[in-house]
Amino acid sequence: MFGLGLTELVVVLIIVLLVFGVGRVPQLGRDLGKGLKNFNRARKGEDEIDVTPKRMDHDSKET
Repeated sequence: MFGLGLTELVVVLIIVLLVFGVGRVPQLGRDLGKGLKNFNRARKGEDEIDVTPKRMDHDSKET
């Protein structure tokens, strides 16, 4: 994983805790997860609007 060992990951985690504080880290994780989810959804094209018209059956529901 990016050439980082366990020691480097622990050092990065400690730096993140010092910079952002313990209370802010869960919110950062949530925001990062939402961002990645939205990025993947946009990359796959799931947010495209379907513009094909639905077929209307005129004979069955005329009043």
